[in-house]
Amino acid sequence: MAHQKRSVYHRERKEQAAKTPVTEAKATAKYLRISPKKVRSVINAIRGEKIERALDILEFSPKKGAALVKKVLNSAVANAVHNYELDADNLFVKETYVNEGPRLKRVWPRGRGRADIQLKRMSHITVVVGDMSKTVENDERETR
Repeated sequence: MAHQKRSVYHRERKEQAAKTPVTEAKATAKYLRISPKKVRSVINAIRGEKIERALDILEFSPKKGAALVKKVLNSAVANAVHNYELDADNLFVKETYVNEGPRLKRVWPRGRGRADIQLKRMSHITVVVGDMSKTVENDERETR
């Protein structure tokens, strides 16, 4: 195979990507003042669930992280419906993950004039929703 110009390669790659149908949408909330460890239990509960079920789980969860994840999930669903014209009834939570953001460092006074550093952690929450019907069709094509 002869080498082609890099610009030609990238143009063809972008054209190919534009032809493939979009089956997922993503939303991210950054710099949230909650520890990632506290949010992970919430996002693990909704991973793989249909949107209605996931929203019910988040609605009745007493944790602070549930309200934050619910906002991100609603944003991901809105992105899927408005940007990619996916059907809201066929959506499910395809991926969820939380990464650690920057830490606020605060001084905590201790005895005898000493000080400790208290780390106030931040989170970046990402939710990816996928279309069940289109995802199943794509999986069947790949297995053939």
